[in-house]
Amino acid sequence: MSLSLNRRNALKNIIAGTAAIGVSSNLSTFALDQSNSIIQHVSSLKGNINHSVCRWCFDTLDMETLCIEAKKIGIKGIDLVGPKDWPILKKHGLESTMCNGAEINLVDGFNDETFHQTLIKNYSNMIPLVAAAGYKNLICFSGNRRGKDDETGWNNCVKGLKQILPLAEKHGVVLVMELLNSKINHKDYQCDKTAWGVELCKRLGSENFKLLYDIYHMQIDEGDVIHTIKENHRYIAHYHTAGVPGRNEIDENQELNYPAIMRAILGTGFKGFVAQEFIPKNANKLASLKQAISICDI
Repeated sequence: MSLSLNRRNALKNIIAGTAAIGVSSNLSTFALDQSNSIIQHVSSLKGNINHSVCRWCFDTLDMETLCIEAKKIGIKGIDLVGPKDWPILKKHGLESTMCNGAEINLVDGFNDETFHQTLIKNYSNMIPLVAAAGYKNLICFSGNRRGKDDETGWNNCVKGLKQILPLAEKHGVVLVMELLNSKINHKDYQCDKTAWGVELCKRLGSENFKLLYDIYHMQIDEGDVIHTIKENHRYIAHYHTAGVPGRNEIDENQELNYPAIMRAILGTGFKGFVAQEFIPKNANKLASLKQAISICDI
């Protein structure tokens, strides 16, 4: 997952509209067929994986439309949504599966004391809001190294995060630091290896601080995805997907075996969410999303 500019840019292709149907009887038949198709798809999902999708990947759709379409596919929540849009999620019976809005950005994070005052204020305000809304996960970032070695980064993160962890524990909110690759997408990002994030988890020693294991990012920076998940699952609260290379659909045109990865995740006893975070390349983006859910529905 990334909140960088590529997340915020609008996708160029617009979802094609449904062809107009002129005769009311045909419209009724069409609506009934569509309804039956939706029910059949959702009921066919195995229910072993809790499916989610990242908001920014489908930002050509307004939130209302995304919620409606996600619900049709069998998705239970949407990632990277802040308080402004939580009422829309609730309206459609969806969860904010990874809340955001307290972070400064991706590069200015907890590994630099310069940003602690702002971050502590932001997270102190956001944590109670997340809890009051009935949500659990709140994203955070290490920030860029800017010449800092691992030890300095860990020490600074511990110093900053320990000032808000008691509040998170009180409200039952989990602060979730995302693992991002520093090879291609996020040059100089410090929490770019699972081992780095796990060490931070150990130093903090709280069940209210865990990792967001982004499968796409970690395939790029370290590989060995299934073994890493099995060895470190106790420190992982959430997963993101995307195809490698390219960050597009998770189909046969990329190198990751997502059904095998999902089986490994399920085998750890994971009960959280797996969020699709690929950038659709196909013209019918919602069809790509539906296919991705089917691929991961093991």
